[in-house]
Amino acid sequence: MTAKPPLSVYLVDDESLALNRLSRLLRQTRRVEIVGSTVNPLEAVEFLSRHAVDAVFLDIQMPGMTGFELLQKLPGEPAVVFTTAFDKFALDAFEVNSIDYLVKPIELERLEKALSKLERLRGTPQAVSDREQLRAIAKELTRKFPERIASRTGERVVFVEVSKVTHFYAKDRLTYAATASKDYVIDVTISDLEEKLDPELFVRIHRATLINLSFVDEVSSWFGGGMVVRLKDGKRTELQIARDRLREVRERLEF
Repeated sequence: MTAKPPLSVYLVDDESLALNRLSRLLRQTRRVEIVGSTVNPLEAVEFLSRHAVDAVFLDIQMPGMTGFELLQKLPGEPAVVFTTAFDKFALDAFEVNSIDYLVKPIELERLEKALSKLERLRGTPQAVSDREQLRAIAKELTRKFPERIASRTGERVVFVEVSKVTHFYAKDRLTYAATASKDYVIDVTISDLEEKLDPELFVRIHRATLINLSFVDEVSSWFGGGMVVRLKDGKRTELQIARDRLREVRERLEF
């Protein structure tokens, strides 16, 4: 029985220590040929644009360019094993058959399983199909600001267009995305939304409220020197501006 040739792999990680550890573990398996490695994502793009490999071991979080963004710059995608120090990046994307992930510090047993998966799928039509799916996933994940946000009710998920959300608010330990027609429960905190959404469009006016500036109709005085904002949402919704947020709101609305 003819022995299978080793997998040709390329390694990308901005931390040299992590890169050296991964290289050592891969050589220990004797199942791969490491054709190159780098701590520089741009160097990886240049190499992978000119050379075909069986798989790339790719760090997700790197300064200047994420692993997803790196993949977007390639003319095609090899099979990918993402490496990450954060479980939160173990997204649904990694359920795609030709994609795997390893949580740092990488353990030999888990690495062996990832290699077995790569060997099983090498050159198969399924792997090609999955890499096409990865391109779509990467495009969605690298979009600078989300255009939709998910609202789950039981087994049903509704996707709400962010541009139609007049404001987000927290109440009774839940977060809501308010539109002109309906309020949707979402599984994201106001603080997370403030970081995730376009700061040119959304401003936090209260610890429990984030408003879409495009829906602001007017701002007026409130009791004790406070202020309220009224929205052009068909209901003339009034929202109080917290005192510690007044200055920022004034700057953003230029009044």
